[in-house]
Amino acid sequence: MNSRLPPRAALHRADLVDLAQLLPLVSAFHAEEEVPTTEDQRMNGIMPILRGSPHGEFFLVGPRMAPAGYAFVSYGWSLEFGGLDAFLDEFYLRPAVRGKGLAGDVLHALSLYLADRGAGSLTLEVDYDNAPAISAYERSGFQRRGRYGLMSRTLA
Repeated sequence: MNSRLPPRAALHRADLVDLAQLLPLVSAFHAEEEVPTTEDQRMNGIMPILRGSPHGEFFLVGPRMAPAGYAFVSYGWSLEFGGLDAFLDEFYLRPAVRGKGLAGDVLHALSLYLADRGAGSLTLEVDYDNAPAISAYERSGFQRRGRYGLMSRTLA
């Protein structure tokens, strides 16, 4: 993907061939985070991206046939950050590989990749009660945006 990637990160941009490896990881993440999605909702979100939509990319972490996790990055446009911006919408590592520095390697690798693509920022959302994730993100250079917080409205 990029010669500057830490070897442990071993990110692979996912495509349709990776669906069988990706689906159980997404389901596990949603179950762990209590995200109420159905299989149809997950497929509706995943398939256009794996088919090449320019709105985002999935990355498998570790060996392609037995990944340790995944990251999903969606793309937008920001005047504040001067153009293309990236949002780390989902990031999941299997429990067995957590706490060993892999998350930091993945975040570093993604940052390099996204900067090479011209993104001016990488933003993410984290549960205020998830101290291990907050700590990992802060070690990787993420900062809270002061008085700003994400808000959402469902449109369907």
